[in-house]
Amino acid sequence: GLVIDGRTLNIIFQGGLEEKFLELARLCRSVLCCCSTPLQKSMVVKLVRRQLKAMTLSIGDGANDVSMIQAADVGIGISGQEGMQAVMASDFAISRFKHLKKLLLVHGHWCYARLAKMVIYFFYKNVCYVNLLFWYQFFCGFSGSTMLDYWQMIFFNLFFTSVPPLLFGALDKDVSAETLLRLPELYKNGQ
Repeated sequence: GLVIDGRTLNIIFQGGLEEKFLELARLCRSVLCCCSTPLQKSMVVKLVRRQLKAMTLSIGDGANDVSMIQAADVGIGISGQEGMQAVMASDFAISRFKHLKKLLLVHGHWCYARLAKMVIYFFYKNVCYVNLLFWYQFFCGFSGSTMLDYWQMIFFNLFFTSVPPLLFGALDKDVSAETLLRLPELYKNGQ
């Protein structure tokens, strides 16, 4: 592991040693930046995003973590004694750090699976709809006239095809939470 403080981060960013810092950080299993300013925290996240082209996740519990949370791809705020600023700036909020495992492994897997199914559903729905309109054009001589009334076209997307996405979004759980917590390698299936 690598533990680095704010004073050393200052030297790294002012001296142009970002590449050497990243080389060293890549050799470590974990990197901990302590006693750093909010600007330094966000600069580390931006450096990792820019140079390594990696998806970043930032976790914070106070106002000094807001810039880091906003710089990351995914921001998680922990509501606690330092106030609610981090929670207000984050994408997800948890009450304790111990809930992070369930948020990532269970809810992250479910969210990814639901979104993947939803994308497939929307492609299927739109292919069916456009196919129907395309074949209708053969019967009307490609005049551009619509087969359906304007209101039916609106209701098709608004009401008629909105039930499956709502059901999938609320109820679909392809694997139980206990299994996902017991087998963390299932998280890699979506990647």
